[in-house]
Amino acid sequence: MLSDDNTSKISQINSAMNEYLEHNIFTEYRNSFIYVEREMLDGSIRRGIVGVIDLEEYDYRPGTSPMIRATEQTVRERIPPRKAIRENAALELSHVILLCDDERHEIIEPLTLSKHSIKKLYDFDLMLGGGNIKGWLVRGDNARALNMRIASYIKRKSRDLSLVFAVGDGNHSLASAKACYEEGYTSRYAMVELENIHDDALKFEPIHRIVKNVEPENFMAELKKNICLKSSKNSWPLKYYSQGKEGIIYIDRSKGASALIVLQKYLDDKKCSIDYIHDTEALRGLSDSEGCIGFELPPFDESAKRDFFKIISESGVLPRKTFSMGHAQEKRYYIEARKIK
Repeated sequence: MLSDDNTSKISQINSAMNEYLEHNIFTEYRNSFIYVEREMLDGSIRRGIVGVIDLEEYDYRPGTSPMIRATEQTVRERIPPRKAIRENAALELSHVILLCDDERHEIIEPLTLSKHSIKKLYDFDLMLGGGNIKGWLVRGDNARALNMRIASYIKRKSRDLSLVFAVGDGNHSLASAKACYEEGYTSRYAMVELENIHDDALKFEPIHRIVKNVEPENFMAELKKNICLKSSKNSWPLKYYSQGKEGIIYIDRSKGASALIVLQKYLDDKKCSIDYIHDTEALRGLSDSEGCIGFELPPFDESAKRDFFKIISESGVLPRKTFSMGHAQEKRYYIEARKIK
């Protein structure tokens, strides 16, 4: 566990990394990217590019507006144990997913057409029902063309938004990499997989809220008075459940950039006891408990994807536990390694 004293275990991991490097078990590809295709549980193909980002262009801290930043609130207490793991490590194996807002499909997707003419590095089934993964080496002229497409995207997006790339998964690991770099332990660069938020295979699951230990009728009356309107005009409809009943409230759009931002701020200000639930059926069942109210967040559809970067750029990071990128088996596996010392 990250909260335990793992000094001995971390030392063993670092020793193993050094041993692997000494015995040359890796094949090294310099000045390259890897184009990745991940077959998901439903048969769809999620596409990405493994490369590095400059940590000078990334920050998770409030009040900053770098080109690359977190999508959700960063829990600072989670950074020190991850930092301890990275400080003396010779290698990084990244699960970080970085998102771009490439509605034109100009960065990653051209590699789908040219993959048959480049070297395939791996093709195998993942453990625990994780689907299949394939990777192709992108270097030389292909890498230069990809860099030009990325530069064109950055120039185009920077005209409208301060946010160009958003960390979709692995933000605490990236924040730890930033801390290690700033303190001089490791490389200025960190490995990520870049994915397009408009990829149909990239699924976002909303994370619902359950408020506990309240008197439901009084709580809802107060909530409606403070952050809701009486009709659907100029509002976001939001379904709620409590003790076998359900209803709809209308969150006032003038209160914030999204229904969740407004609701979460209200719950935080009230210092409510909150549980975070992924499954709608589980939400309904738990909302039947005494003193509980469940709020069902809307699905993360294509409309939400279109507004995603705009909301973060204008409002800062989203509330903690806003979404999950797919199911547990669909997370990014640790595959490629990169020297950071």
